[in-house]
Amino acid sequence: MRVAIIGCGLIGQKRAKAIPPKGQVVICADLLRERAEALARTIPDAQATTDWQSAVQREDVDLAIVSATHDVLAKITFAAVEAGKHVLVEKPAALCAEELAPVIARAEKNRVRVKVGFNHRFHPALLKAKEIADSGSIGPLMFIRGRYGHGGRIGYEKEWRANPAISGGGELIDQGIHLIDLSRWFLGDFTWVHGVARTYFWNMQVDDNAFIHLQTPSHQIAWLHASWTEWKNLFSFEIFGQTGKLHIEGLGGSYGTERLSWYQMLPQMGPPETTIWEYPFPDESFRREWEDFLLAIDQKRDPSGNIYDARAALQIVERVYRGSR
Repeated sequence: MRVAIIGCGLIGQKRAKAIPPKGQVVICADLLRERAEALARTIPDAQATTDWQSAVQREDVDLAIVSATHDVLAKITFAAVEAGKHVLVEKPAALCAEELAPVIARAEKNRVRVKVGFNHRFHPALLKAKEIADSGSIGPLMFIRGRYGHGGRIGYEKEWRANPAISGGGELIDQGIHLIDLSRWFLGDFTWVHGVARTYFWNMQVDDNAFIHLQTPSHQIAWLHASWTEWKNLFSFEIFGQTGKLHIEGLGGSYGTERLSWYQMLPQMGPPETTIWEYPFPDESFRREWEDFLLAIDQKRDPSGNIYDARAALQIVERVYRGSR
């Protein structure tokens, strides 16, 4: 699979490292030439350019990885699928759900696959939790409680994420969209959406905290909080079934060791039977996501965390923003 990387910042670099040797990055594109050249130097035979349009048009490119700012994600993805390329685009994939309509139409017409960077689905603790939940081992699922956040950094209010014209929103569309996607992955579509997005601390035009209440048609609930005022980085995702609970904590690094706890209710109730898995390894979610995408292309199926999932998650984000206004 011959690859063009569009956007050579931190995430573009991570995506490049996740491609195994059998994949070939042929071109690195970034508006900052020095950044494109810096990444290209780490990849044998890769070229560098500031012209992303020509990069996605190249005949020797099969797939584009798009890791730019939110305001151009849909534009670049559309150009790539129009050129007949498969695309892995970073979340949220667009500023709003409406931007994805022409992308979806063209991808379907050209029979190419679009994967969205919902890499949290590919963390080992979450993969194991999904396996347990799908097996019925914790009974019918009742509700989810999720929290995700960090504290920003000095000058955070001056970064592009604080500019709504570029970002489309704040913490809700940033980390909150991961919580929404994971909740949909476990519970399915939500037909009832309520929430508020507020700015409490950072001097910016976008939200630094979002509180979300979602319900499925069968009244399963996801109760979510995403925060840029967490101060101590946190990831906590709890899945409650009628006979047990799954709790995923940490994502490695500053979020702490990734851990899955399975609390299985006993017939006599009382203290549960507890099983704990820990994953003290480097983050392999980008590599696993890449492998799943290639398999989906080979099998001619939609990948896990696809453009339809992104559209559904963005629709929820927009409903919360409208309600908050």
